[in-house]
Amino acid sequence: MTALITPADLAARLGDPGLRVLDATVRLLRPPGGGPYVPESGLAAYREAAIPGAAFADLVTDLAEPGPLPFALPAPARFAAAASRLGIGPGTTVVVYAQESPMWATRLWWLLRYFGFDAVRVLDGGLPAWRAAGLPVEPGTAVHPPAHFTAHPRPDLLARRPDVEQIVAAGGSCLVNALSPEVFRGEGPTSYTRPGRIPGSVNVPARDLLDQDGRFLPRPALTARLRDLLAEPSVVAYCGGGISATVPVFALALLGRTDVRLYDGSLAEWSADPTLPLTTGP
Repeated sequence: MTALITPADLAARLGDPGLRVLDATVRLLRPPGGGPYVPESGLAAYREAAIPGAAFADLVTDLAEPGPLPFALPAPARFAAAASRLGIGPGTTVVVYAQESPMWATRLWWLLRYFGFDAVRVLDGGLPAWRAAGLPVEPGTAVHPPAHFTAHPRPDLLARRPDVEQIVAAGGSCLVNALSPEVFRGEGPTSYTRPGRIPGSVNVPARDLLDQDGRFLPRPALTARLRDLLAEPSVVAYCGGGISATVPVFALALLGRTDVRLYDGSLAEWSADPTLPLTTGP
């Protein structure tokens, strides 16, 4: 479970010149009657309260590729420039957290790993756990010294649409949908072009891998929930836009399964093409 760090362990490391603490908070604004969600930077919340010395990492703009899909995987040069501005480079260690859902922290963890950087950990429980431990916060204003980040993409950690189409055509059972059971079944208002799931998917809701305080379940409980996936020869995780799916990807990595691929386009891409199949119901 070394990709996780506790608030106490992080507090003991604050002041380390090689440490880069990053707040990756995003807010999703969802229309009550359905329709595409609107991502909003968490910068305002960061400016109100942040872990001392933390800088802000903007997953909405700097760390995403501009275009029709929100949070799209950025080009290597774009990511490298943003990571360099955040002070990430040789000899640094990154700790990333979010103010609410851990999926934003695990998304940045995944992006860094995809682009070849492994010295990254997620603060277990995020800012709520930090505050619950009685640790201080301050208005977020910090900027880390710039560094030189070189991107080395790992294509084996990414699934693209043709890969998923091939899995569906072959009838594979290694597709993991990380959304809620209701969204998995295609019930209620949808945030995507069409409701439903990619055929052959199994449902592993991201929220089921966390306790009531937003911390990851202990190793035995995670193993029990993910045992079937641990036995699969290959696993591809997806969600709506490649964010909440990084929670099961991260959880599986905690258990030693570091080869899981993320379908970055997820339902935002898949559901927009009427020629691609979707399944609804149980």
